[in-house]
Amino acid sequence: MMTIIQFLMRKIADFIPVVFFFAGFVWDALTIGRNVAALDLYIFAFYLLSAGVILYWIGRPASDATASNVLYAGIFKMLKILHTPRLPYFLLQFLFGSLFSALFILYFKSSSHWLAWLTSLILAVLLVANEFLESEYKRFTLSWAIFGLCAMLLFNFALPFMLGSIHAIWFYLSTFLGAALAFWLYKKTPQHFGSIKPVAFIAAALMLAYSVDMIPPVPLVKREVVVAYDLNKQNGSYVLKQQAAPFWKLWRKTSDDLKVQPGQRVYCFSSVFAPPGLETKLVHRWEHYNQKTGWQTLSKAGFELAGGRYGGFRGYTYKTGLVEGDWRVSVETENEKTIAVHKFSVTHTQTAPATVMLLY
Repeated sequence: MMTIIQFLMRKIADFIPVVFFFAGFVWDALTIGRNVAALDLYIFAFYLLSAGVILYWIGRPASDATASNVLYAGIFKMLKILHTPRLPYFLLQFLFGSLFSALFILYFKSSSHWLAWLTSLILAVLLVANEFLESEYKRFTLSWAIFGLCAMLLFNFALPFMLGSIHAIWFYLSTFLGAALAFWLYKKTPQHFGSIKPVAFIAAALMLAYSVDMIPPVPLVKREVVVAYDLNKQNGSYVLKQQAAPFWKLWRKTSDDLKVQPGQRVYCFSSVFAPPGLETKLVHRWEHYNQKTGWQTLSKAGFELAGGRYGGFRGYTYKTGLVEGDWRVSVETENEKTIAVHKFSVTHTQTAPATVMLLY
């Protein structure tokens, strides 16, 4: 009986790291808001620093020569007293989960929110698989890759945030700095367990993805993108007249299947969060889907963005004479980096559609 219990306990222990990963993921998903504040970046930096310390700790030699530094030796002595064989690994997974929940969700919120969850699920699978790797070299290689990716994602947010600019050069520079931090820490780690080479491949992949517009221009974060029949500003808020959802869609108030009358305007309203001090220009690109040629740009209109408003900077454009079919509006920066894409359809009608008034 005891043998069976011990066997089950060993099997359960193999999955504890992924439990810690998801615990960190859920914790930050619940505590970090939709926007990026300076305090958030300090918290992320603390997580990254802690992960770096743990990586150094578990990669140290068996007899760490710290006697020359009394304070350093004292810290390591305290850690050894609290140390259990797997505790540092569990803490590392928790920190990685916290970083990914905050950075990945915010990173892809502007474009494809499901991609953040899918990528995190893949990462969790890798963490489980990592427990079954017989080679300690392979385990450390994955840990260094995750640490490097976290560092790059954090720097991608922090540098534009501090400089108040979303110029492409800051993305490439911040990605390089994040990778450089991982390489530097790896060189400082006494025994150099694992390989640091995957970090270079990850950095190259991020830069390539950004160059082909697969990554939104962080730290801009989409709050709202909607289409409406009419728009008015009242007491600092925008009142939008939108298409009412069918009665059977109880979970929705509005619909993106527009019933447009001849000559009627259609508005696109967007709200995008930007940190204080950041100023840029946003563009609404109106596109119609042609069965033969695909998506065609029919018009572009823009407005200036000034960061700092918690609810996001609000702006709108409008268009008349929309033909029937599928439409989309891309919210972009002036250098054509996509923040969000909103799709809707247009059907012509002679009667007034059912509408609902909403406040933004």
